[in-house]
Amino acid sequence: MIKHRILKALPIALLLTLVTASIAFAQDEITADTVAYAVDNITLMIAAVLVLFMQAGFAMVEVGFNASKNSVNILFKNLMDMAVGALLYFLIGYGLMYGSDITGGAGFLAWGGFGIGGVTADPVAGSLNPQVDWLFQVAFAATAATIVSGAVAGRMQFRAYIIYSIVISALIYPISGFWQWGGGWLNALGFHDFAGSLVVHSVGGFAGLAGAIILGPRIGRFNKDGTANPMPGHNLTFATLGVFILLIGWFGFNPGSQLAFAGAVNTDVVMLIATNTMLAACAGCCFALISGYFTLGKPDLGMALNGMLAGLVGITANCDTVSNVSAIIIGLVAGILVVVGIMILEKVRIDDPVGAWPVHGLCGIWGGLATGIFGTGQSLGAQIIGSIAIPVWAFVTCYILFMALKAAGILRVSEEEELEGLDITEHGTINYPEFTGSLGSAAAK
Repeated sequence: MIKHRILKALPIALLLTLVTASIAFAQDEITADTVAYAVDNITLMIAAVLVLFMQAGFAMVEVGFNASKNSVNILFKNLMDMAVGALLYFLIGYGLMYGSDITGGAGFLAWGGFGIGGVTADPVAGSLNPQVDWLFQVAFAATAATIVSGAVAGRMQFRAYIIYSIVISALIYPISGFWQWGGGWLNALGFHDFAGSLVVHSVGGFAGLAGAIILGPRIGRFNKDGTANPMPGHNLTFATLGVFILLIGWFGFNPGSQLAFAGAVNTDVVMLIATNTMLAACAGCCFALISGYFTLGKPDLGMALNGMLAGLVGITANCDTVSNVSAIIIGLVAGILVVVGIMILEKVRIDDPVGAWPVHGLCGIWGGLATGIFGTGQSLGAQIIGSIAIPVWAFVTCYILFMALKAAGILRVSEEEELEGLDITEHGTINYPEFTGSLGSAAAK
């Protein structure tokens, strides 16, 4: 009897479900605009995740190119760049970078309030939800900050690094970012940096250069006569894995910077950007290998890895506005420049364990200049100005910051701590206890 009643009620329940669904559908009508809005925002969220994945790549590159006794310290710094940076960029950085100009139209400084602010965008093609826009932008801020970690590896106090990470995420990166992407003076001048050869990479590269200069070289890196002693990294497997992760993440970095993906025009531009990114990366790798072979006499994996990153940095400013052939040339030059940059640093006795300045600083400038040389409709004069202004801003502000930390006595670890390793002295632990003998016992106490 009960079964019979259930069967009789089933058609009525089904009808009520269909009516309810129809009412809900009518209230949220699907149109071309709402579809485009969903495509743009969901695709940007995926791109943001790819860029966030680059943090793992930087961690692997930096830990692989450095001594095992500092591996926990390097991993920890990369983790905190993301954690501290995201909170500070939420509270202050985003408002500085995408706020309204407060310098009387000069375009030097902006403020948009604390947090993300604003309201949800209208669901039309090309509009972005402020939440996903922040998520994408904070991934870029974390990238700029973490570049420095490798340049100062093995000798910088952890607390000093946290202070640096706070300052670059909250102030240094957002202010120069406003100049270009927030509608500031460089944008008004006609400067073009599509995805951040200057805004992201040169900021990190020149901040790292300032840190390396103020800190001085690692113990044993240079002899009294100026010659350099090789200090190879402990795990090139990690470094290679890191470069492949960065290459993958870069397809969120560059194509994601189109910000709009729905429609044939956007699709064509995104495909051009992705292809140019790949071509420049591979050209950079090949020509760093060739350049390194002529200077070292042997094919060097480290040079080739940095060459691939150099090609990626060089194409980032202009991937949307150059041809495939131009992308290869840009990557080729970047691959040569990174080898030259590493040689210059050794010549002047600046210790940059991972090549952060040659890869991100020098090739970041090249990316800005290459935009004016190969890009369509770009002003070379504006590119020169922007390619000077942003690196100078990052270098000078970070130089002052690191000098202040040095004056406070909290910048560099002691000689004993450096020789023993930052893992055990700064964090009381080690990464490879089975291979460290007495250190394993010390860490266990």
